[in-house]
Order: sequence, then C-alpha cells, then structure tokens
Amino acid sequence: MRKRNAIGTMAALLAGLMLALGAATARDPLAKDLFGAARLPAAMPASSYGFYSKGCFSGGIAMAADGPNWQGMRLSRNRHWGHPELVETLERLSREAAADGWPGLLLGDMSQPRGGPMLSGHASHQIGLDADIWFMPMPSRRLTIHERENISAVSLLRRDSLHVDDRKWTRAHEAVLRRAASYRNVERILVHPGIKQKLCDTVTGDRSWLSKIRPFWGHDSHFHLRIGCPAGSTGCREQAAPPRGDGCDDSLAWWFTEEPWRPATGPEKPKARDVMTMASLPAECRAVLDAPAPASAEAVTVDGSGAIPRTVAPVSAHAYAPTPGRDIPLPSWRPENR
Repeated sequence: MRKRNAIGTMAALLAGLMLALGAATARDPLAKDLFGAARLPAAMPASSYGFYSKGCFSGGIAMAADGPNWQGMRLSRNRHWGHPELVETLERLSREAAADGWPGLLLGDMSQPRGGPMLSGHASHQIGLDADIWFMPMPSRRLTIHERENISAVSLLRRDSLHVDDRKWTRAHEAVLRRAASYRNVERILVHPGIKQKLCDTVTGDRSWLSKIRPFWGHDSHFHLRIGCPAGSTGCREQAAPPRGDGCDDSLAWWFTEEPWRPATGPEKPKARDVMTMASLPAECRAVLDAPAPASAEAVTVDGSGAIPRTVAPVSAHAYAPTPGRDIPLPSWRPENR
C-alpha cells in the first residue's frame, strides 16, 4: 500500500510539472518563432550575444544574392545575414580563393537577420558568426532562382563510404580550405571525417592549419566556417580553442569506428531549438528582438562591387543612417527584380 501511495504521489508530481511547463510555454513563446519571423536586422551597433548555439546578434548585414565571386543559395530562407566581421571574412575569402583557383563560393546558410534559434535545421548559426559554403565550385553563369532553391550540394564521399571519392576531390578543394583556415579570426572549419582524413593523407609542407579543420557529422557536401567572438562583443561567449597538433591522430581514427555512427537508443530528446524560449537566451536578446529595423534590406546588403568591401567596417558604422553613404556597396541585382 505504501509503495502504491508513493507511485501515486510521483505521478501527481509529474502531472503537475507537465502542467507548469505547459503554462510557462504559453506565457513565453518559443524563441525560434520570434526570431524566425524577423525579416530585417536590429538597427543597433553590431554585437554578438551568447554562444553559437544559444544567442543572437545585432547590427547584422547581408551578403547579396550575387557578388563578383559568390552566389547565394536557398535565398527563400533569408539566412544570408551575419555580423559585419563575418561578412568581411566571406567577401575576402571569395576574392582570395578565386585567385587561388576556386571559381567562386556558393553560400549556404549564415544566420537569420537577428540570429537566434532557427525554425529548422542548425543548432548553431545563432550569433552571426557561422557560414556554410558548398564544396561545389560556383558555375560560370548565374543560377536562376529555381536552381538556387532546388539544386542539391554534392557529397564528396564515395557511395556508402566514409572516405572521399578521388574522382570528385581536387587540389582546389584543399586550397579553399587552406585559405579559409589561414585567417586569424577563423577558429574552426567543420568537415566530414572523411574529408579531414583526405587532408591528413595528402597535405604537404605546412600542416599547422589542419588544426582548425575539425571532423563532424554531416558536412560531406559543404564546410562550416566559424569565426571567433568579434572585438567589442563583450556578451559573446568564446569556445575552447582546438586541440594542438594537426588532428591526424587517434581522435580522427575514432570517427572510423562503429561508435560515432551507432543509432541512438531510448526515447528521442527534443531538439534544443524546439523548446528554447526567450528566457533561455541572453537578456540582451530581448532588446535585439524589439529593436527597430533599418529602412530596407538594400541599405545593409554588401555585394562586393564597391571600393569598401576590402573592409566592411564602414558599412557597420553607417548601415543604419537614414540615407546610406555612397561608400556603401549596394546590390546591383536583386532576384525579385529579374
């Protein structure tokens, strides 16, 4: 009888907890719904708040759908926004990688206009410091809107294998990764373990940059570039530095065992973005969400055609002025006008 009463008490407590959680959710809507609805950035000084997987950012600017050495993919997602330092880094990479022999960047997801958890997809990309870049070189022609929404990135792996298909891999793939890793503010580049192994097996000369190339699930058709917390973003939480060495050691060998790929057991836990409320995010994110927007997306979009993109610092300084200065590069072509 005593055991039965204890079970009944536990059931009642659990039911009460579930009701309380439900009431809390009703009072505090999901953060992904709030940030996912923002179409323009917060007209505030540029700053990142929180961590890559739990935060937001202000003062964001966008990469245009088209630049001299890049094309944006999946434009309907409205995820081509980032902290000005990330945009500067991507614009620089697009130019310097082209000089190295990479035809141009196909840009996947960056962040939502004000960051925060996304309605679908990534756990990170929340503070304007992450970007996905396809391993497909940019074609010589401009892709149509339909193509940008429907073309799939191509895996570099052999079918049903953890290893790179040598028919797809080129020295240009190594070069674009080497170039990205050479930037001081780039802290990590996530790739599939098979791509990391390919680099370990083939890179000669200076191998110090391989420490930034980190193996991770997925990432066989694109690489994930991440920069560190920008200067002045005092609310941004740094992540630990990558381990020393080139990473071509037992830590990489682990990825080629059964353990990383073993199916999970037990009930599936909800993804963080599906339960995260504003209370879970840094306090500054409420101000970011409530801040006014700039006059238009064009006023805060960089297309690389002007003189300033060698550094976009002036863009971040003047992006929210009522009349953008002439030194701010504006997009020469917008997909909705074609």
